[in-house]
Amino acid sequence: MKLARSHILIGITDESILHGAREVEDALRKELKARGLENEVQIVETGDLGVTGRGVVIVVYPDRVTYAGVTVDDVPEIVEEHLVKGRPVRRLEVRVRHEGPAPKIGLAGKQPRIVLQNCGRINPDSLEEAIAAGAYQGVEKIISTGMTPRDVTLEVTRACLRGRGGAGFPTGKKWSFTAPGEEKYLICNADEGEPGTFKDRLILEGDPHRLIEGMIIAGYAIGAKKGYIYIRGEYALSIARMQTAIDQAYAENLLGKNILGSEITFDLEIKKGAGAYVCGEETALIESIEGRRGYPRLKPPFPGQAGLWGKPTVVNNVETIANVPPIIVNGADWYHSYGTKTCPGTKVFTVLGHVQHPGLIEVEMGTPLRTIIYEYAGGMRNGARFKGALLGGAAGGFLGEDELDLPLDFDSLKEVGGVLGSGAILVLDESDSVPELMRGILRFFAHESCGQCTPCRVGTVKLVELMDRIAAGGTEADLQLLVKLAETMQKTSFCPLGQSPILPIRTAISRFPDEFPTSTIESKGSSVKVG
Repeated sequence: MKLARSHILIGITDESILHGAREVEDALRKELKARGLENEVQIVETGDLGVTGRGVVIVVYPDRVTYAGVTVDDVPEIVEEHLVKGRPVRRLEVRVRHEGPAPKIGLAGKQPRIVLQNCGRINPDSLEEAIAAGAYQGVEKIISTGMTPRDVTLEVTRACLRGRGGAGFPTGKKWSFTAPGEEKYLICNADEGEPGTFKDRLILEGDPHRLIEGMIIAGYAIGAKKGYIYIRGEYALSIARMQTAIDQAYAENLLGKNILGSEITFDLEIKKGAGAYVCGEETALIESIEGRRGYPRLKPPFPGQAGLWGKPTVVNNVETIANVPPIIVNGADWYHSYGTKTCPGTKVFTVLGHVQHPGLIEVEMGTPLRTIIYEYAGGMRNGARFKGALLGGAAGGFLGEDELDLPLDFDSLKEVGGVLGSGAILVLDESDSVPELMRGILRFFAHESCGQCTPCRVGTVKLVELMDRIAAGGTEADLQLLVKLAETMQKTSFCPLGQSPILPIRTAISRFPDEFPTSTIESKGSSVKVG
């Protein structure tokens, strides 16, 4: 069989399908066949290619040229100019629009990829390609070397892997807290309801076998023989690809009883969420799996003691679990070669807003915000001046120009009152109004409140009313009451939803005082000068 001289990778995601990715793929196949190139140029379906908000994205190998916004009408030109004549179609190519280094977003830019190692490089529906790219080597190592559950937990603990769902709690410690018992459960939280966040979805769509392997290893470590992946119901492609991968794994004895002839038994099932933001909280998620309304539970007891069906349960985020296989394969010392001393490894971010090239990136923990914006995302759009960034989604905090060189890791952000949160970075320029953005954030919280507790049910509505007044030219008293109410909600709300508004409110006022009524806000025992 003749080897192909070129490969065209086409990103098939929920977003690209809406922009006509399937039609573009069909047009490419027809055009190649019409020119007799179907054996010379191979088309490969893959996951997200790292470029966001630009429609259909394709990458031509071995040239590593990325095209975005591709339509059916562009196909003949791409084939004629690039694949026949060897001249890239510059009008479609993802390139910077000013002098400077090329952006590192997408497959054309080098990233220290651990979690996204195979995303955009393999066909996610192919078990063979996943195995060729290293899938299930961690499971094989455990079996061949006789690693015990304690060995696995200790390796993850030594790696200092911290939860990537937002809180940053040490994963190995969380596993070790699981109460003893014969019946335990492992849950992967893939609900991902935070606005501007879609990193977990793209991991599910791009490399589903990585998550399955991570679930097998984590389940073995805590003694769980049953796992659930709780996926947001709107993530249709994620659900389909994960189910395909699960079916393939069962067919090859990578799931089920006595995996690969070992003593490891692990079953895996998908549970669809119903779109409730509050189900991102682990106990509300557990209630949903059990068939009840997604209300958060009173803690303690924590899930590690009494979770799903009253049994010990560990809940981990998608990105967290995706880090586990490479840690087992390569070891904790290797993992510490990335990131910082207290926050090793990498972090996956979705970069959005007023940057030239929004997209999905993976960088070392501790990478400064400036590097992410100006090197990975190609700088500010249209040469605008950086104003600030909302880091971590709606429940995250604002960073200003003074924080551009701040290392983005759990500990550095904690020192300035920020959080990594969901990993979403919304970049603002001087055309953006922070009060208007806060109105949208607080309306989101009010809409998503489950109504179980009064401080959140009533408080989120009152926050919207106050913010509407402030955005329309409110008074100093309105601002004082806004902060006071949010602080009260933080202390009295039942779950993190009602406890969250204070962070974006406090950081918005402290970083952008000129956009709010003149005041001095008393917060956490210190005065934050405003105006």
